[in-house]
Amino acid sequence: MAASASNQIPDKPALEGLEAKWGERWAEQGTFLFDRARAAESGRDGVYSIDTPPPTASGSLHIGHVFSYTHTDIKARFERMRGKNVFYPMGWDDNGLPTERRVQNYYGVRCDPTLPYDPDFTPPFEGGTNKSTRAADQVPISRRNFIELCEKLTIEDEKQFEALFRQLGLSVDWTQTYRTISDATIRQSQLAFLRGLERGEAYQSLAPTLWDIDFRSAIAQAELEDREQQASYHRLAFHRTDGSGDIHIETTRPELLAACVALVAHPDDERYQPYFGSTVRTPIFDVEVPVLAHHLAQPDKGSGIAMICTFGDVTDIVWWRELDLPNRTILGKDGRVIADAPEVIVSDAGKAAYAQLAGKTVFSARKAIVELLGESGELIEVGKPFNHAVKFFEKGDRPLEIVSTRQWYIRNGARDEHLRDELLEHGRRMAWHPDFMRVRYENWVGGLTGDWLISRQRFFGVPIPVWYALDENGERDYDRVLTPAHDELPIDPTSSVPAGYTEEQRGIPGGFDAEQDIFDTWATSSLTPQLAGGWQRDEELWNLVAPFDLRPQGQDIIRTWLFSTMLRSTLEDQRAPWSNAAISGFIVDPDRKKMSKSKGNVVTPADILDKHGSDAVRYWSASSRLGMDAAFDPQNPTQVKIGRRLAIKILNAAKFVLSFPVPEDARITHALDASMLATLDEVIREATTAYEDYDQAKALEVTESFFWTFCDDYLELVKERAYDQADPGQASAALALHVALSALLRLLAPIVSFATEEAWSWFEEGSIHTAAWPEPGAVSLPDADPDVLATASAALIGIRRAKTEAKASQKTPVSTATISAPAERIAALRAAADDLRAVGRIAELSFAEADELSVTAIELAPVEQ
Repeated sequence: MAASASNQIPDKPALEGLEAKWGERWAEQGTFLFDRARAAESGRDGVYSIDTPPPTASGSLHIGHVFSYTHTDIKARFERMRGKNVFYPMGWDDNGLPTERRVQNYYGVRCDPTLPYDPDFTPPFEGGTNKSTRAADQVPISRRNFIELCEKLTIEDEKQFEALFRQLGLSVDWTQTYRTISDATIRQSQLAFLRGLERGEAYQSLAPTLWDIDFRSAIAQAELEDREQQASYHRLAFHRTDGSGDIHIETTRPELLAACVALVAHPDDERYQPYFGSTVRTPIFDVEVPVLAHHLAQPDKGSGIAMICTFGDVTDIVWWRELDLPNRTILGKDGRVIADAPEVIVSDAGKAAYAQLAGKTVFSARKAIVELLGESGELIEVGKPFNHAVKFFEKGDRPLEIVSTRQWYIRNGARDEHLRDELLEHGRRMAWHPDFMRVRYENWVGGLTGDWLISRQRFFGVPIPVWYALDENGERDYDRVLTPAHDELPIDPTSSVPAGYTEEQRGIPGGFDAEQDIFDTWATSSLTPQLAGGWQRDEELWNLVAPFDLRPQGQDIIRTWLFSTMLRSTLEDQRAPWSNAAISGFIVDPDRKKMSKSKGNVVTPADILDKHGSDAVRYWSASSRLGMDAAFDPQNPTQVKIGRRLAIKILNAAKFVLSFPVPEDARITHALDASMLATLDEVIREATTAYEDYDQAKALEVTESFFWTFCDDYLELVKERAYDQADPGQASAALALHVALSALLRLLAPIVSFATEEAWSWFEEGSIHTAAWPEPGAVSLPDADPDVLATASAALIGIRRAKTEAKASQKTPVSTATISAPAERIAALRAAADDLRAVGRIAELSFAEADELSVTAIELAPVEQ
């Protein structure tokens, strides 16, 4: 036991300034650096590696980041104190649609790739104004100018993020960082793609695509969310070709009537069985289409028969594909009706009607077609408005449309049973915290309907590293995809030239053309273990950290980030990328609504950290179990305030305990001291198991409960003995106090990281965060009865209550007192009798048997005049 260094203890310990003091000290001393040399000696078993989520550098961090990143940091600090060499990197997710949108709004610009680069360009705004968020007021700039602004703003965001994470006390190794748009990242992302292309896992296809008309980009299945939108059923009359009458269908999208390719009903629907195999003619456009049967048709929806349009929703795609129907897409990438009518519209009236729709938005086209149908008498009825779920891009503002585009895909198990089974098996072998989150992953894998669309028609991201040979007409030959050698990466095909060609052949017949698209941000983020761990860049490091021990993340991105990372690892290494997944819950507002920017209820953490201190916020975060939502009220953050009280008490209790020197030959001789330490040993066991099981909330609950018993009861019970140098039990009390303080500080260090480090520095060398984790049996104990502390604590509470009821101060002397208790607890009371007499200022203390423990008689000493 190190000697007390009381000269280092401030007169009035305070939390203020601890973040800056210890943050700087940890950085100077390299407290949290990954020790590469040590890892090489110990091998993979000595390393604990974390696939840290890279936050999106597009704005500000919110309280949910503080919540979930603290959970990860608690585990990192625990494993470090357990002797593991912790690999705890940090990445920044720079590229992607959120970054582009932020740049557009912040600077008042939009990208027009047809414009030339302006080296002297100055953005019209900086910081965002009402004008800069309006597309009409955004200045068009070249792709290179736009990317430069993206780079500039994300770097500034990352600096602010790092500063906040350091203030929070994340024990990240800040020498192990990466950006998802750096040259090294681009190389690894492009390399993984090319390797997948060579294995046949990546491919290109012209197919119906979910499309965001604002971002002008394809959207993957995993990026969808359903939002309630108002709609109305329009009942239309389709005419039987044989002249025998009409068939009525109901649709919420009459504007797609010109794209109708068939009617469909359920094969068991007796109402329409006579019509299967026949044809009808469409209203307005007079196009002949078949009446078909398919099991996805819903007899109880509308009239029970639907029109199939190319394409109104995802079901239309399924019908179109499985029924082998023609494609008559009428919506363009801008969300407007294209100029050229489908070739099957041949009547003059049909062409004239289509001309009234051409160029219109979906909303305007719907209004126009309804008017035309009303005039023709083929609009039978318009139902009452109702709300229904519509597909949106999770970052978008308008419903998605479906257009036919050529895109790049990665096989994901949707059409490969063997791959799907591999993905499920890897998920089963992994430990999930909490375990029920595994079901969300399995449901997602089992419900995949198409391969992963990885190309985006955007600007700031990782270029897809391919070119296309051009035929004699200057058209792309999609069967002749040109790829670079691996050692040429990273490349931008728009400025690089494929082998065997010259720059002069770009864009001319017989030459080549560059792929303009970039990878979806998840196609890069799915490689975070590889990016952080040095895959195909630093194989020694990769072998030391992979597969990673932990993937911490939010529950809302299981289908995107977790699944896509699992997929890439399965395709590349045939294994899961981690052994544990820790899934945080959501932060909700006081009304239990999930916090989000769109709802306007997001809380930014800077003010909370400044006002209450990082330890208090870390305590609030740790109080919630993984997978459980946590409410946060910035006006009354009760748990944060409790955490601050705990941090202050840690400092004050440590100062008090350290005021008692420990003799060199001190041993535990007193029953109460032995009982306290025996109880502490059990706390250490329980807390350690909880930390091992990723249950920091239970570890905190167990430790904090004992800490307050230690401060409120044990300290009070033994302080008179600890002060009295003549008391034969003084050395036992002082030793017990020091042993308990040392263990409690270490148990709380992963959570209350600054206050525990401060207190530790008063009597120990080195950082508490690299100290050994406490173990039971730190000192030799005589036969210890854990019930002595619990019984003495209950008796102390009874003495305090008796004085309060007598309206006397706790310092009031007592002439006599009797404590009654069950017979089996009398011995415990006798063992603590001297300390109870001292704390209660009791001259004569006696014990009696009773059913319950209580103070049954007390006589206060007469007050001296």
